[in-house]
Amino acid sequence: APTIANPGPLGLSSFALTTFVLSLHNAGAGVAADGPSNVVVGLAFFYGGIVQLLAGMWEFKTGNTFGATAFSSYGGFWLSYGLIFIPGAGITSSYADEDESVFRKSMGIYLISWAIFTGIMLISSHRSSVGLMSMFFFLFITFILLAASEYNDSLTTKIAAGAFGTITALAAWYNALSGLLTKDSSYFLLPTGRLH
Repeated sequence: APTIANPGPLGLSSFALTTFVLSLHNAGAGVAADGPSNVVVGLAFFYGGIVQLLAGMWEFKTGNTFGATAFSSYGGFWLSYGLIFIPGAGITSSYADEDESVFRKSMGIYLISWAIFTGIMLISSHRSSVGLMSMFFFLFITFILLAASEYNDSLTTKIAAGAFGTITALAAWYNALSGLLTKDSSYFLLPTGRLH
């Protein structure tokens, strides 16, 4: 059988970069935290979405159920998130006749649902590595803060979510780099703190 390359670094990198761009916008890093962040839509579809989904499918091929579930699901998250902000999809326009709080609360439900899924992934990662558990922990906090910012229309909470999201992205990039640095390709390795 042909050798299957490790799809983990690709999936982690696509997740990290897309999360990093949105989180810096949410944190107000050089831009207004309450301003538009639609530059992430293209990333959400192609890098965070399609590329991560493909990484998830390749994880199935390697027999890694955890990686397949994580990458495929978060690829789906980014695709669905991007679609919300595409005018032609009619999702945001369907709330046009409602009070703005209705859309915010709908987004809150959407985000808290992803927090629940991330909590499941966090529990499932308890025998993997400190690096991977840290990434899911910070992502869990990020989703809770994002949901809270929508429910309460709180810019301060959104900025906090952006800060935690940035930490999540950096943790994902660290894990990706650790997977890229093998004994065959690098003079040094990065520790992730294996837990088993």
